Amino acid sequence: MSVLKVFVPWGLTTPERRRKAVPFVVVVILSLLYPLFDQAVGLNYIDPMVSILILVLLALGLNIVVGFAGLLDLGYAAFFAIGAYTAAFLTSPASPLPYGTNFWVAMLLSFFVAMLFGVILGVPVLRLHGDYLAIVTLGFGEIVPRIFLNLEDITGGSKGINPIGKPSIFGYTLEPSNPVGWYYLIICVGILSIFLINRMVDSRLGRAWMAMREDEVAAASAGINLMRTKLLAFAMGASFAGFAGSIFASRFQFIDPFRFDFTISVMVLAMVILGGIGNIYGVIFGGIIMASYDRFFAERLTGWFHTVGTATGIDLLTRIDLQNSRLFIFGAALILTMLLRPEGLFPSRRRAAELHVGEEEPEAFAGGQPVLQEQQTLYDVEAERTGERP
Repeated sequence: MSVLKVFVPWGLTTPERRRKAVPFVVVVILSLLYPLFDQAVGLNYIDPMVSILILVLLALGLNIVVGFAGLLDLGYAAFFAIGAYTAAFLTSPASPLPYGTNFWVAMLLSFFVAMLFGVILGVPVLRLHGDYLAIVTLGFGEIVPRIFLNLEDITGGSKGINPIGKPSIFGYTLEPSNPVGWYYLIICVGILSIFLINRMVDSRLGRAWMAMREDEVAAASAGINLMRTKLLAFAMGASFAGFAGSIFASRFQFIDPFRFDFTISVMVLAMVILGGIGNIYGVIFGGIIMASYDRFFAERLTGWFHTVGTATGIDLLTRIDLQNSRLFIFGAALILTMLLRPEGLFPSRRRAAELHVGEEEPEAFAGGQPVLQEQQTLYDVEAERTGERP
């Protein structure tokens, strides 16, 4: 039996879907082998990689809203907080709820609770666009942590919630001191998330999202229900933040409202834009770059600058602190990306075509008659992408 036949039940019967399976398999293999490489080389990078992958999981969810549906969400950290507090309420001995459950049930419920709040956010913003949509989502992102802070009798307020239930399978409990186990847990959740997102993008819903992103009026004229499509975008994007929030709470065994501030939303949005809007694997790459800098390389580079400055006597190098300047660097990276490559480092072909359509104008007149050049349309790009030429 060929490899293709094994994947036929998953719907990998078209050239496009077979092409998408290749990066998926590569990502799975590399992620599974990374701990062995880390141990062999002696990088000791597994522990920060857990935090990095949680942020990458957030970026995958936000890419649904921003990359596929074309909606701007500046309050995405709120769904992250909702997922974390849901897991804490259901598993912590300090929870005010009279009942509890295990981590696996709590993680699944975090997925659906975050999805529900995604719908709640989506309802009042259905008629909003652009700046107005950004302001409303920003307000939602600021309100949710404040609610958790002020409901001190329920959430613990600034004291937070601790301890939180840990995943257990076959009698083995995953402790916070075991970063390799947490790494593989997030990898499994990430693989499931990539598979689900790929299936949604290839479905009628995914095509409706992209049509709405290109032109809402045209999409509505084609019979797409914009209300339902937007609600599903917010709901599905929020649900993956619920996944990430539940893992985050259990991994660090403590949550408080200050861990879900606006900077989380900005960082995740920067990951999506830098990696490539609308491209799942581009978002993963961009997320790893930015989160690695924030969680690992900023501290290392600052130490290197100080060492070089002390050795060479250059006082300016000893004053550099990249950790305190990380938001400045994120902002500069976004500005440069928008100026030089607005579609991101690794965008989807369709998104890149949308951003650059009309840039190549026909040549001027030749012999009194305009020279008509063949221009590639989005239909041609999609036909090449799927391998279904007319």
